Amino acid sequence: MTDRLAELAANLATVRSRIAAACEAAGRDPAEVTLIAVTKTFGVADVLLLSQLGVTDIGENRDAEAAPKAAACAAAGVTVRWHFVGQLQVNKAARVVAYADMVHSVDRIRLAEALGRRAGGAGRVVDCLVQVSLDDTEPDGAARSPAGAGSRGGADPAEVPAVAAAIAAQPSLRLAGVMGIAPLGRPARPAYARLREMAELVRAAHPAARVMSAGMSADMGEAIAEGATHVRIGTALLGGRRPFVR
Repeated sequence: MTDRLAELAANLATVRSRIAAACEAAGRDPAEVTLIAVTKTFGVADVLLLSQLGVTDIGENRDAEAAPKAAACAAAGVTVRWHFVGQLQVNKAARVVAYADMVHSVDRIRLAEALGRRAGGAGRVVDCLVQVSLDDTEPDGAARSPAGAGSRGGADPAEVPAVAAAIAAQPSLRLAGVMGIAPLGRPARPAYARLREMAELVRAAHPAARVMSAGMSADMGEAIAEGATHVRIGTALLGGRRPFVR
């Protein structure tokens, strides 16, 4: 365990150095960027070690992994802010709002309504982000038309204002901003520039919605350059992914 703690500490130092360098290049304060450790396929032991290193924003994309980890951390008396970052089915809304502090992947009105009902029933208030589809962003930052079938998920940009409004209308949800994932096989920077435009659009209507969740291990620099406030880091922090066993 000591070896693993040292490994995580070294990786964390490297990641924080990358964040600091990207912020310096963009003329930003590193304090503006929240590091979310995405621990999918890694056990709760790593979550507990990360908490010792001061990393308590934890991302998960499968409820089957997230729920038991959240329960184990609570039993250990470790306070963690849980970010649900994966695609979410409506029928899983009740389970996810039981522990998630922020849901990054709200991509349709029906899901927003389900999360609102379930959060209200659980007596919780959950932060939510509109996931914006960036799959059809061209290298020059423009959106292709007609839009293709987005492989990374998210609401079509034309639908984002309506999804944002649906979240804001739920008393048990807080509209916190937007999230996006750069398309596979194409430059990340134009996609994140497009996400920044959508973040500004949402913020114009909902001034408190200031979160822009963007950037992963390979492209956090590009995301920070375009204004990301939260980066979701897995491999660079925890190492190569392990097989997920159901």
